[in-house]
Amino acid sequence: MNVATASLKESVGRYGVWSGGFRSEDPAGAAEHAEAAAELERLGYGALWLGGNTAARHAAPLIGATERIVVGTSIQSIWEHKASEAAAGFAELEVSHPGRFVLGLGVSHAPLAEGYRRPYSTMVGYLDELDRAGMRSGHRVLAALGPKMLDLARDRAAGAIPYLVTPEHTAQARERLGGGPLLAPEFKVVLDADPSRARATARAYLAMYLKLPNYTKNLLSLGFTDADVSGGGSDRLIDAVFAWGDEATVRARIDAFHDAGADHVALQLVEDDMNRLPREGWRRLAALLA
Repeated sequence: MNVATASLKESVGRYGVWSGGFRSEDPAGAAEHAEAAAELERLGYGALWLGGNTAARHAAPLIGATERIVVGTSIQSIWEHKASEAAAGFAELEVSHPGRFVLGLGVSHAPLAEGYRRPYSTMVGYLDELDRAGMRSGHRVLAALGPKMLDLARDRAAGAIPYLVTPEHTAQARERLGGGPLLAPEFKVVLDADPSRARATARAYLAMYLKLPNYTKNLLSLGFTDADVSGGGSDRLIDAVFAWGDEATVRARIDAFHDAGADHVALQLVEDDMNRLPREGWRRLAALLA
């Protein structure tokens, strides 16, 4: 393990928050975003992962509003951001706030990315460009699901940030990565102990992801069936990719990722209203993780 990767592992700790709510660039929300990021830091989360196609400019004000929490993109699409611009954005933050920003990269999905083709080869070329621009591998991570991309995360980055996975995938990823690289899967949480209500909330949110072939292909490789990934997701699938239930159950589901080899788990709180930051939920989650 190189020094940069070891430092990253220590900085992000065991738990972080994944949220698409910080992506907005509306000035009206800037103050709340800064306040929420500072509260996440006080609550003890080690990292804040900016959901969706985000960049250094989204991370900068949150880093400026905090003292230690690591902010990462999860993920920045290689189709929509030039490598030279990504490297420059990283360099600017590294000068002003060293060690506070992590560039999370991914190949997105064919239905979402114009010009999508040969994703693995394109990622290799993108990393080559980052190298030429002077960005070290210890400050970037890949949204890797399959074996080839996990190998790339091991060899050309600080590790992997898989999205929409299970502890079984985490175990496979850890074996592929070896012990050195960071492994930080995202995991969705519904803080509701009512089975019907919790599954309904989860299913409504999951439906959009089940339209994206990279995710469904990975889920099928983990033993799920076509029936599981249709109709918004079977109960079996919902219960595998979401934690819901009482506090002990939610904690046990999160712990399962660490037991499978994760260094860090990026926790995404899912509620019926995803248009606001779930700050009370983040407080409840921090308390049950303490």
